[in-house]
Amino acid sequence: MLRPIRTLAAAAAALALVSACNSASTNGSSPGKPGDALGNSRGVTADSVKVGGIVSMTSAGGYSKKDTDLGAKARYLRANAEGGINGRKIDYLGAEDDGQDPAKNLAAARKLVQQDKVFAVAPMSSVTFSGADFLEQEKVPTFGWGTLPSFCGPQHIYGFNGCLVPTPGGTLNQTWPEGIGQVLGGAQGRSVAIIANDSDAGKFGIRTFQQGFASAGFKVSYAKASVPATAVPSDWSAYVKEILAANDGKAPDAVVSVMQTPNNIGLFTALKRSGYQGLLSDPTDYDPGLLAKDATKQALDGVHVLLQFQPFESTDPKMTQFKADIKAASGGQEVPLSMHMLTGYMSADLFVSIARKAGKDLTVESFQAAAQGFSDTGTLVGDRAEPKGQKDSFGCGALVQLKNGAYEVSVPFKCYEPIPFK
Repeated sequence: MLRPIRTLAAAAAALALVSACNSASTNGSSPGKPGDALGNSRGVTADSVKVGGIVSMTSAGGYSKKDTDLGAKARYLRANAEGGINGRKIDYLGAEDDGQDPAKNLAAARKLVQQDKVFAVAPMSSVTFSGADFLEQEKVPTFGWGTLPSFCGPQHIYGFNGCLVPTPGGTLNQTWPEGIGQVLGGAQGRSVAIIANDSDAGKFGIRTFQQGFASAGFKVSYAKASVPATAVPSDWSAYVKEILAANDGKAPDAVVSVMQTPNNIGLFTALKRSGYQGLLSDPTDYDPGLLAKDATKQALDGVHVLLQFQPFESTDPKMTQFKADIKAASGGQEVPLSMHMLTGYMSADLFVSIARKAGKDLTVESFQAAAQGFSDTGTLVGDRAEPKGQKDSFGCGALVQLKNGAYEVSVPFKCYEPIPFK
């Protein structure tokens, strides 16, 4: 019952959204309060449950997370082959493209709820999540990568590996600083520079990772969210100059980028050309598709990439299942694996796992009740538990290094004790 992603002309989409905004958020009933009882089984029929996604399929900078949609599709296909959710087939509508635009993100959320009448949004994968308040108000179970503050706290929004940007009182995942410390032979006496985009996500990333690296024993000699979020700089010299003198006039032992691939390629290339010999690391460039171009492969060679899931190189049976599911969703074709695929897959997996525990009578209330007592172990992101994951990270991860044109595990997948976030 999976449908292909549907594309609409801009005018038609706008007209539909205007019409939808003037209608109730329930199944065609008379208007009521947002998320009231009339909407609790929205998208659920006797034999199906409707789910949609929001993904940055395109962006102004050319960066794409389109593989997230394929990952979700792969997990839903297997779930349907296994009988769906307590006998209901998953009707996955595919992902709406928000273009990394806050206005489009909110419009996509409204369309999925008010026009398509989905029960859940899984996956939601973007650097912007302006639709979060609307989805929470409408009580729509929503799943994605918990790298934005909106995944931490709301009752109906879940990070597939927990909350990675918590509010005070939550905890921080220490995979990245602990892993880099292992690569460097210890954190004591080592310095690190952290750089991010000038955006809400970038500023929050600086705040969290600055605390995490300091707690692990590093001297944080540079921490700035200063790179424009709307366009990749053509000249990185000013950033490189600051970083190379940040450690009391010397270069830091490690440079950590909390940015996406185009920015990382520019920054790392400029650092290498300056003669920088320290460790380079980021959380996004684990993608075999990046190795197709020699220039990209050269720019990212030697970089240690943070993973918050089992590496594709793992022999874990669940990774073998993931690969088989992706192949099936790709029509039997072998396709390069990417972390975006796993983002979609694990977002869908957490939704399916909780929904199955909700029982035959699937409503928002039964789903939320199941989530309150949900836990499982040994997944591709470690041990999961809710509502813990709405406040804390699940605390697991690994590092891989691009070396001579191939990824190698530099720090094996492990769960680390999180630290309190202040």
